[in-house]
Amino acid sequence: MSEAPAAPRTASADPGSISLLLRPPEPRAGWRLLPARVVAMCAVELQKLRHDRTELYTRAVQPALWLLIFGQTFTRIKAIPTQGIPYIDYLAPGIIAQSAMFIAIFYGIQIIWERDAGILNKLLVTPTPRSALTTGKAFAAGVKSLIQAVVVILIAALLGVSLTWNPLKLLGVGAIVILGSAFFSCLSMTIAGIVLSRDRLMGIGQAITMPLFFGSNALYPLSVMPGWLQAVSRVNPLSYEVDALRGLLLGTPAHLALDFGVLAVAAALGITAASSLLGRLAR
Repeated sequence: MSEAPAAPRTASADPGSISLLLRPPEPRAGWRLLPARVVAMCAVELQKLRHDRTELYTRAVQPALWLLIFGQTFTRIKAIPTQGIPYIDYLAPGIIAQSAMFIAIFYGIQIIWERDAGILNKLLVTPTPRSALTTGKAFAAGVKSLIQAVVVILIAALLGVSLTWNPLKLLGVGAIVILGSAFFSCLSMTIAGIVLSRDRLMGIGQAITMPLFFGSNALYPLSVMPGWLQAVSRVNPLSYEVDALRGLLLGTPAHLALDFGVLAVAAALGITAASSLLGRLAR
């Protein structure tokens, strides 16, 4: 009689697979987790633009009016010293910074809406660090502001403003706009964590936007300001954003290293403050 077929050999267990069954894989390190979560949160925020682009169109009206009416009128008057360049050229970087700030300064309203809708509580119970949530929202505001800046640059080009088209300088412009918007959006989220109300935040936002704008060098140089306003302008992050934009777009004398440094530090401090107050919104 023929022998019965031998039983198939049991495959030897891989020591690595056994160790995975006994011990779960180690989570991704924090330094790798944070950038991934920041990018994910930023992408989620930007997805909202696909469903409603009305905000981009309506927000382009105000900077266009500033350039068309205020810029061209004061170019004819020649009442403000602008270092020999046409006033509308001098004004264009200030309007870019202004329009970016106006987008970012009310970003806290969205945080309060997410709190009321229950979205914020769901985000806070995920493994995503609070700093990643805040940073993602801050840089999403920066990208939205960057889109607005492109619109203003195109309007300025149509009006004959002499702007640079150097790719490296334009990349610097994008970085400056994103950093400035990240700070102002974090300022808004910090205020939201303090007042906890959309109505209060709207009132405070409207109260501080114009002082920030007029207390900067967006409309006029420091040399024509009274002493107290010069002191305000020197601690106003918007002034450093405008100074960098003028230096990059127009080639005027600027302190680019100082401008980038101030905006980077301001954005980091804003992210820290907003992150620390994010849990207070969810209570």
